[in-house]
Amino acid sequence: MGKKFLETTLQTELDKGHKLFIPYVMAGDGGMDVFISNLKMLEERGATAIEVGVPFSDPVADGPTIQEAGKRALQDGTTLQKVLDSLKERREEIGIPLVFMTYINPVYKYGVEHFFRDCQDAGVDGVIIPDLPLEHHDLIRDPAQENEIAVIQLATLTSPLERIRELASVTEGFLYAVTINGITGTRDGFADNIATHLNKLKENSPVPVLAGFGISTPDHVRNMGRYCDGVVVGSKIIDLIQKDSLDEIKDLIGASKTGALHS
Repeated sequence: MGKKFLETTLQTELDKGHKLFIPYVMAGDGGMDVFISNLKMLEERGATAIEVGVPFSDPVADGPTIQEAGKRALQDGTTLQKVLDSLKERREEIGIPLVFMTYINPVYKYGVEHFFRDCQDAGVDGVIIPDLPLEHHDLIRDPAQENEIAVIQLATLTSPLERIRELASVTEGFLYAVTINGITGTRDGFADNIATHLNKLKENSPVPVLAGFGISTPDHVRNMGRYCDGVVVGSKIIDLIQKDSLDEIKDLIGASKTGALHS
């Protein structure tokens, strides 16, 4: 488990000629047993790894679907401690990497060193903290490294080349390419310059580049796969889980396998 497990898993999938598919689930949405069941279901349907949202009362990067999932989880009494405890107890049931998506406030409240130590104990392999700028990365660098947890950086559409190179030089596991300006959620289309943006990230990143925010159809998955190493899909996965549309989830993930054929 840990950073090495994440890196090896992603590279193994790419070596097979596949693109990477990382779905997002909100921990505690529907209760902890449902959360673990959803992780297992997504693994069975071909997910490369899973991004686990930790519910937070002020999720600045999240669109309405993920915000609502977070509210439901908080109303059910979900806490960071409960998520970590649940994973520690049942992590061995899931055979793929898990990446936490959380905010710096709950990490601070929990205690930075305590957080990364418990992440390691719970089998968390990486973290994404979207409201922690690169300039403050040193606040978490040492405890993350000591516990072998990957810290994943986000590059936006407006990131200049110098910034992209900075982000690419420190990100671990993968570089998260934000494909829209704004919050998460499903979209009909993407910016005209998305191909240029993703190509620029690929040229400058020593690790895989995954596109996220707004990806919601098999065509989106295939199209993004032409320019980068795979996708992260959040709001659409939550919608489909809510509707119990498990075949559609399989189709969405399956597009990352066939998507590689068109890149």
